[in-house]
Amino acid sequence: MIAEPLTCQPALVSMRDLDVRTVEALIHRAEEFKHGTELELTEPVYAANLFFENSTRTHTSFEIAERRLGLSVVDFNPQASSVSKGETLYDTCLTLAAVGVRLLVIRHSQDAYYQELLHQPALPVALINAGDGSGEHPSQSLLDMMTISETFGGFAGLKVAIVGDLNHSRVARSNMEVLQKLGAQVYFSGPEAWYDNQFDQFGQYLPIDELVEQVDVMMMLRVQHERHNDDSTFDQAAYHQQYGLTLARAARMKPEAIIMHPGPINRGVELASDLVESPRSKFVEQMRNGVFIRMAMIESVLRGNRLGGLA
Repeated sequence: MIAEPLTCQPALVSMRDLDVRTVEALIHRAEEFKHGTELELTEPVYAANLFFENSTRTHTSFEIAERRLGLSVVDFNPQASSVSKGETLYDTCLTLAAVGVRLLVIRHSQDAYYQELLHQPALPVALINAGDGSGEHPSQSLLDMMTISETFGGFAGLKVAIVGDLNHSRVARSNMEVLQKLGAQVYFSGPEAWYDNQFDQFGQYLPIDELVEQVDVMMMLRVQHERHNDDSTFDQAAYHQQYGLTLARAARMKPEAIIMHPGPINRGVELASDLVESPRSKFVEQMRNGVFIRMAMIESVLRGNRLGGLA
């Protein structure tokens, strides 16, 4: 992959907004951070992470990324804020901007929540979407692309299967489009009831047993019980045998093929527990790369908003 200069983005909210050159530049910059490159801010920048949905990986790695870049992180807990009194998301952001916060990283249950925040003169902030409902998850998508790039050196001709709870997965929505842009061949699998025909434009749906022997990447998705209206009859063992990556299926994968999962993993459901930390699994490396890709994203929006003394 040819190194591209880091592009300056005023906000990073959707993978649809990023062309191939920008994605490659963010990956390259993340790899530089991974190998020890540092960024020196000449002016203070205050950041707040507004997570209205629970998170371990994304929330923690954004905070570590911010601190590694020299930002000051303002603590924010929705349950202890005026949100509990009925304050709107916009007014919460307006308050934080008024007291000097200049970077907002937001996860929210509402799809495309960021639309009401962009281009507001009273909100002079850089904005990063850390996940919106069943919409998108750009930072997870970019760390996935970084991990694939590091493993295979590029995307052209790669076959990638995205398997599982497709309809409810913001990871799937972000990844299917960018993988196609980057030249990979995308396939889908999982329960047909959780598949939407709108995905046909990005790839082909096939049963998992037809995919395991031919793909380079098995990207397994978490069953998002919290987004299903009636989950009382869900049978974990049956799902694993019919749609999950079992030990038997993994044994049929190509020798160089890898396993990915955005986390958190339901062990024994999407993925056999013994595969989570197996040699072909990239689960831990994905989490590690998350810090560096989020550093690159933060730098891009800081530059895009001329914050921290960065042009």
